[in-house]
Amino acid sequence: MTKSELVDALARREGVPRATAEIVVNAMFDQVRHALVRGERVEIRGFGSFAAREYKGYTGRNPRSGAEIVVKPKVLPVFKVGKVLRMRVNGGVDTGGTD
Repeated sequence: MTKSELVDALARREGVPRATAEIVVNAMFDQVRHALVRGERVEIRGFGSFAAREYKGYTGRNPRSGAEIVVKPKVLPVFKVGKVLRMRVNGGVDTGGTD
């Protein structure tokens, strides 16, 4: 599902104009993005959580040439699926997780 399809589905489900649904979807994604930039964790009960994870720099190798390369430290967004969503996707079977 694309962002555009999500907007359309929200507009249909709630019976609101597409422009209104688009504002809502954009506002939600903006708030998640801003929270992650601030280093905050975002939890959506029954769905999952988003967090920004720091990774240290390291020396790696270019797989093609074998030359050493320096990989700089970075912060990446990560998503951890919630137990309720995991169970629904797996047909009600808990696949075991750390939730």
